[in-house]
Amino acid sequence: MNQDSNSVLNGVMLNAYPDSIGENLGDTVALLELPEFRDVFSLFYILPTFFNSDLDRGFSIIDYNINEDLVSEEDLKALNALNIKLKFDIVLNHLSVASPQFQDLLKNGEQSPYKDFFINWNTFWQGHGEMDENGIIIPEAKYLDKLFMRKSGLPILKVGLPDGTEQPYWNTFYQKIEYHNIAINDLQKVEGLTSDQAELICNRVNSAIDSGEDLNAVNFKGLEVYKEQVLAIVHQNRSYLGQMDVNARSPLVWDFYEETLEKLKGFGCRILRLDAFAYLHKEIGQSNFFNTPGTWQYLERIKQIASNNELMVLPEIHAEYGLHLHDEVASKGYQIYDFFLPGLMIHTLETASNTALLKWVRELVSKGYKTVNMLGCHDGIPVLDLKGKDLAGEYREGLLSETEIEHIMQIILERGGRIKNLYSASGKKLSYYQVNATFFSALGEDPKKLVLARAIQLFMPGIPQIWYLDLFAGKNDYAAADKAGSGGHKEINRTNLSMDAIRKALKEEVVQSQLHMMRLRNTSKAFNGSLHIESSAEDKLDLKWSFNDDFARLEADLKNFDFIITYTDSRSVETMTF
Repeated sequence: MNQDSNSVLNGVMLNAYPDSIGENLGDTVALLELPEFRDVFSLFYILPTFFNSDLDRGFSIIDYNINEDLVSEEDLKALNALNIKLKFDIVLNHLSVASPQFQDLLKNGEQSPYKDFFINWNTFWQGHGEMDENGIIIPEAKYLDKLFMRKSGLPILKVGLPDGTEQPYWNTFYQKIEYHNIAINDLQKVEGLTSDQAELICNRVNSAIDSGEDLNAVNFKGLEVYKEQVLAIVHQNRSYLGQMDVNARSPLVWDFYEETLEKLKGFGCRILRLDAFAYLHKEIGQSNFFNTPGTWQYLERIKQIASNNELMVLPEIHAEYGLHLHDEVASKGYQIYDFFLPGLMIHTLETASNTALLKWVRELVSKGYKTVNMLGCHDGIPVLDLKGKDLAGEYREGLLSETEIEHIMQIILERGGRIKNLYSASGKKLSYYQVNATFFSALGEDPKKLVLARAIQLFMPGIPQIWYLDLFAGKNDYAAADKAGSGGHKEINRTNLSMDAIRKALKEEVVQSQLHMMRLRNTSKAFNGSLHIESSAEDKLDLKWSFNDDFARLEADLKNFDFIITYTDSRSVETMTF
């Protein structure tokens, strides 16, 4: 394997949770030590259950210490011995309710040193809206209409503080509130309440909690005088899960970022994925998603901290192609995610047409963009990203038309995919956002399609990131998605694989073929050179990488999914036929 820094960062990247394979990260390390995986990977994107977290499968960070239930220092030493460099997330926009900072706020309120570490919604919007009957400031329409929502309703979570007030805090992403049953002893402080009355109230309140009813609507049947006090006790006993937006105007937040990046470097991090960074900068009168110039200023500030720790930053951002936000990010020297490739790949294989894919390849080559690409991932298959965009009356085309995007959506949904939408502040659905499925199931569980999709990915410009479940031809996990409830669509593509299942899968041709190609991509010097698009019919694909005397060439038939890879190996010419 090439050992210099540049080639390592141009190698193949594994993507998984610490417990995606076996029971913990040690099992994944054991897998990577097998002969079948020799020289296959140079990088490993370990998802953030590596750290202590409690929601959204790791993206609600409690703290950035090692999750000792899943990870050990020995695992990190073993990965280093394999010369596998690591990619981690820093979740810039939010921390968990269970983080030490938010817990201190809940305990000490205005006396907490972290009172400004998070964003009190009412404080932020003071003077720019009207208070409603629930004690929440509703921003004026001219401000509210500019907000970009990731869930239905206002992005807030109300929490109780020590002074007895309930305050709304900015909460862009996930939240969960759990009310717990009360006992007679919990009502001892309610003056004048008899034990029989306390038992009656407990039964009625607990029944409402168990059935998920609105507690304010509980009929106290002649004991209404105690309702306010009882409900206050119920609210005090509730527990929260949530990803609370941090206040980037607070110096403490930037101190926290500096401490975190230094810690991640110590774990072996080389690439730092900036999760949800585009939501970090918030300013009245602007969108809460990638507003400018504030977002750029924050991004440069993070980049400087990363540079001080020898980390390469990879901003994570989803936006329509027609908005050309990817152009802006790349033009400022940042590596970007190729969120266009997954949808383009499905379109290419389902229509036997190279037109849209080659348009994107030519753009990548001509503009020299540095990317990380993927097929499947922990999140979903992005589709909104492929769209065009109407800006000030000028329509900028997407990589695919609306009709072509709808066709992709329909195909995946017919094959069992689940859908995720975007919402307005009022809760109205604005648009689909992504569809969730394994990439294998999205391709109709056709092994030939999956192997060709992998070959094309490996010949695309950029670092190829490999979702573990795709490598093993994972199928949609409907039971996991159903069990996870209304927000569990992503679990359809997150099945944990046992070591027995892995051993069986390693014997399958669909797995062996991928490993063979990935080893070539990871070790061939040709991919350090330039990509040339050879002339071909629309239903064919011909891509060739060259570097000095080394080359690797993919010739594919998009109708029957047959393909040939020709490459140099120690100056001789070898061929893989699929």
